[in-house]
Amino acid sequence: MDEARARDVLTAAGLTREDARRAPALLALGENAVFAVGDLVVKVGREASLLERAERELAVAAWFAASGVPAVRPAEPKARLVDGHPLTLWHRLPDAVRPAGPADLAVLLRAVHALPAPPFALPPRDLLEGVERWLRLAGDAVDPADAAYLRARRDAYTGEVAALTPHLTPGTVHGDALPRNVHVGPDGPALVDLETVSADLREHDLVVMALSRDRYGMPAEEYGAFVSAYGWDVRDWAGCAVLRGARETASCAWVAQHAPGNPGALAEFRRRVASLRDGDRETQWHSF
Repeated sequence: MDEARARDVLTAAGLTREDARRAPALLALGENAVFAVGDLVVKVGREASLLERAERELAVAAWFAASGVPAVRPAEPKARLVDGHPLTLWHRLPDAVRPAGPADLAVLLRAVHALPAPPFALPPRDLLEGVERWLRLAGDAVDPADAAYLRARRDAYTGEVAALTPHLTPGTVHGDALPRNVHVGPDGPALVDLETVSADLREHDLVVMALSRDRYGMPAEEYGAFVSAYGWDVRDWAGCAVLRGARETASCAWVAQHAPGNPGALAEFRRRVASLRDGDRETQWHSF
């Protein structure tokens, strides 16, 4: 799904404006196309199979609100399916007062990790679930040998992740715990992008930041601030390398879906796969 297709979905949903000065502004184009439409934020999913996930994200947001966890709030309680694409509406947050930092994220994760089970079922955080879909969307834009390598790597890590013994008590996790998914407004930090909230090893949320330090150039002092605010360093856990390897596999496949028609995404995909093939744990990856 490209921006033009996502805008067609907005039009079909009656969410475009004739006044070009107030036309929907694209905020992000990744797993979803995200638009600002007046005082709303609209998320358009890539395909109909993601409708259930969109509906669960709305339920999570309502639960967080009732539990006092600062997070984005839905503007409609139900997801729409428009021309084969899930569509959800959200209240637009006030302008950020500053960029979010690792310590902001850590404080919010502590709040999420302290929650009891919700009144509805959450799935496990299956890092590798999307690999096949992302490779399918990549099509012949990526080398079939690279796709086969990632599938084999996925299969190997699936069993290893299932056999992990956690250090923390399992429970609710955000699932994509990065500072970019925190918005710091006048009332303080709040979580956004709740579609990967799951019930699983809480180490999932912490390995994300360890990988940011190792692969994406996060300064050691920023990672230290995260660990200090959370109260534990996941790198001290015996299972860290396995969870990290699974996430690296998923991250490679995720970039692949953007490769058709995007030379930058294709180059980054090749860079990531090459480092995994070579057993290179230090080559820096570029955020995408």
